[in-house]
Amino acid sequence: MIKTRFAPSPTGNLHIGGARTALFNWLYARHMKGVFVLRIEDTDVERSKDEYTKAILDGLEWLGIDWDEGPFFQADRMDIYREHAFRLLETGHAYKCYCSAETLEEKRGIAVKEGRKPAYDRTCRNAIPAADRDGRPFVIRFKTPISGAVAFDDMVRGRITFQCEELDDLVILRSDTTPTYNFTVVIDDALMGITHIIRGDDHINNTPRQIVIYEALGYPMPLFAHVPLIHGKDKARLSKRHGATSLIEYKNDGFHPEAFMNYLARLGWAHGDQEVFSREELIDHFDLANVGKSPAIFDIDKLTWLNGHYMKTLPESIVAERLAPFLQEMGHGTLAIDKLIPIVAILKERAKTLLEMARMAAFFFGDEVPYEEAARTKFLTPDTKPVLERFLAGFKALPSLDEEEQKALVEQITEEIQKKLVAVAQPVRVALTGRTVSPGIFEVITILGREQVEKRLKRAIESIN
Repeated sequence: MIKTRFAPSPTGNLHIGGARTALFNWLYARHMKGVFVLRIEDTDVERSKDEYTKAILDGLEWLGIDWDEGPFFQADRMDIYREHAFRLLETGHAYKCYCSAETLEEKRGIAVKEGRKPAYDRTCRNAIPAADRDGRPFVIRFKTPISGAVAFDDMVRGRITFQCEELDDLVILRSDTTPTYNFTVVIDDALMGITHIIRGDDHINNTPRQIVIYEALGYPMPLFAHVPLIHGKDKARLSKRHGATSLIEYKNDGFHPEAFMNYLARLGWAHGDQEVFSREELIDHFDLANVGKSPAIFDIDKLTWLNGHYMKTLPESIVAERLAPFLQEMGHGTLAIDKLIPIVAILKERAKTLLEMARMAAFFFGDEVPYEEAARTKFLTPDTKPVLERFLAGFKALPSLDEEEQKALVEQITEEIQKKLVAVAQPVRVALTGRTVSPGIFEVITILGREQVEKRLKRAIESIN
């Protein structure tokens, strides 16, 4: 059975690259009807934080990625790693290194001066073992083959070969008995039965080191797939200078999880020319054969366009549910979803994000809508006051808020004052919304309701000197 995993470190929020790695592993497992495992690699005690673990779990759940096993925490598995390190000592695949930090730094300095790679020179590899060297601290290093080559068939990049002379004897257990990344990842992937490791191509150099550990421990070798990293439009590796890199920031900016999943999947993978995919379509079509070899370019404009598509096509009730927290954050209190659905209906063609929609919808809430200065100066004047007064009087007399009756009232006033419709509509729009641009004025009136419309018209009239 196919088994993939996502193994983030809780030393920061879940970023876009990590989210895509999780998505590719999840999609491949779901496509192959396999198992997806979540593992938290929290062996870095100083930098790992519970708040980051929560952010990772919340981010995956928001994106719509569920897991079949886990989350497993490496901090709970320390005894397993230590047992494996000493097992390698016993089988001659590892050795104790007593070189101090100062000695290692001195060796590195000499190597750099001589133009050599500053790798450990294996001083302790062939030293005659002494009984604990008088209790001196030691690390355990893996005894990497000195000659030959390590090769593997990458599912994205094809055959990749490393010469053993390029590799060093990496530390697998530090002097404080904490294990290192390349060691723990092999043990966990082996014991958890991971069959396919899909990760960023910044891990390619780690792969030969991990392969030789697999071989030394006698564990089955998984298949590897290294996907290109995500770059900004300037072709540099994606970073904060390109904009938000944390997944949670995009949630807070009002992007839909469906849009973000869709966009992430297309960062480095394609299915013909199709751009818009449902969750089910992604699972049906995703494969590693169509993952590209070139870096994917993150384009916020394309993501925003795609999110706009979902703003229009998702059920209005779902958009309304997601809109409510943004309005609450703006101070508009708890709002009934059924009251928000008509607002969504008239704004969904305009707003590209939930945050943008919330800002557009703000004028619907509260008794005293703020006026934009330019709008107030131009349309709430002594000249427009009679127009607003006529509209208020006529509006009070309307038997209902039927749109045709509203339209007839506006047309009647334009005939009386012998001006164009805009001469009535714009002062009314500013009085009701505080701005010169809004959805259709008749739709706005219907949503606001009779009492609120009359209250706002009176306030606007009274504000004019």
